[in-house]
Formats: sequence, structure tokens, C-alpha cells
Amino acid sequence: MLPATLIVIAASIVVAAGFVVRGLVQRRQANGAERLAKSLHLNARWWREQGDRGGELLYVAIGDSAAQGVGASRPGRSYVGLIAKHLRDRTGRSVRVLNLSISGARLREAIAKQLPEIEGLKPDLMTVAIGANDIGAFDRGRFAKELAEIYDALPPNAIVSELPAFYLGEAERNVAIANRIVHELAEKHGFEVASLHAVTKRQGVTRYALNQVSADFFHPNDRGYRVWASAFLPLVDERLDAR
Repeated sequence: MLPATLIVIAASIVVAAGFVVRGLVQRRQANGAERLAKSLHLNARWWREQGDRGGELLYVAIGDSAAQGVGASRPGRSYVGLIAKHLRDRTGRSVRVLNLSISGARLREAIAKQLPEIEGLKPDLMTVAIGANDIGAFDRGRFAKELAEIYDALPPNAIVSELPAFYLGEAERNVAIANRIVHELAEKHGFEVASLHAVTKRQGVTRYALNQVSADFFHPNDRGYRVWASAFLPLVDERLDAR
């Protein structure tokens, strides 16, 4: 049996090491968040340039920083970029991508700034993944009201999405409530729902933290966005097969 003094010393070392590791993680997270914040305007400019290009097919995306591809090595490796590539590969046709997403957007910003941009458009494909930024100060009534307003404005062929997994705690409980609202309203409007929560939850918090998260420890990296895209692509293929 170890002397009590050695046990105390060993325990102190373990605790001190824990503080050091936590400090290093927090520092890396802060530095990563700062780097990604500086790149937001670059992502937005890249997508504006894509929207100015022509294409035989029109793909419109409504969303937030995930649709912008924050955390990816480049914007085209976001889930929106991967869906666009899939469209080109499957059809052999050029695709104009009108990515209306805004980093940090909540439902209310989607209503105010993104929905007006879809008036008069006839997209061949539309994806709508919005609401994750509403979870921090979640209000069930407001979420349902605002999401209903968004869904009322969408074309009938839109693909809407669940919120992704937050994995733990109150945030994940609120996501569960929000996703029930997503499915209820989608059924009412006749929209197909991309199973984003299911596919991200299946990865598990450990795998996500180790190899699917970007430098800010929040947004997906390239691998994470491939997981996101996998939630949409089966429904995209259904749309293409039905054409």
C-alpha cells in the first residue's frame, strides 16, 4: 500500500495535469474560433461568386454557418458544396449554386434576409438546414412559429433538415424538441426530412471530437461535412430519379 503522502502527491499531479490539458484545449479552441471568424467573409464572397455563375440546374440553400462551410478546408467541401458536386456527377449537367445562408443566422434572420431572395425562383433543388443557432436561447413557441413561417414560403420540392446532434446536456434535449417540431411541420407541408440528427448522433461525441470537428471544436471539418451530406444525398437521389 502506498503511503498517504504519495497518494496525495499523485492525486495532485493528476489534477494539475487535468487543468493543463483543459487550458491547452481552451486555448486551441479560442485560437481556432478566431481564425475561423476571420474567414467568414471569404466563405461568403466565394459563395456569392458561385451564385453569379450560370448553370443548367439551380440549387438553392438556406442555412447558417454550416451551409457556408465554416470549418471546412474550403467552402466547396461543405455539405452544400458536396451536394452540388453530387448533382453535377449524377446528371452530367452544370449547376448554379445560390447559397443564401448567413453565418450565425437564426430562424428570424432566415425569414428576414434569406426568404425574400427566393421569391420568383424555381430551383431544381433546395435544401433548408436552419435552427441550430436558436438552441442556445431556445423558445419552443417562437421556434415553432418562425419555422412554420419559413416552411410556408418554400417550394414543394424543398428538402428540409433536422438539427444536428449536440450530443449532451440541455442543448441536446432542446434539439430533440426542435426536431419534433421539424417533423410535425414537414409532414404538414409534405416535405422530406434529411436525417441529420440521426447520422450525426450515430457518429458519437468521441468520434466527432477526435476527427470530425474543426479548429473551433464546434463546426464540422471536411470529414464532418461528409457526414452531413450523407443525410441529404438519399433524398437528392430520389428527386433526381423522379425527374
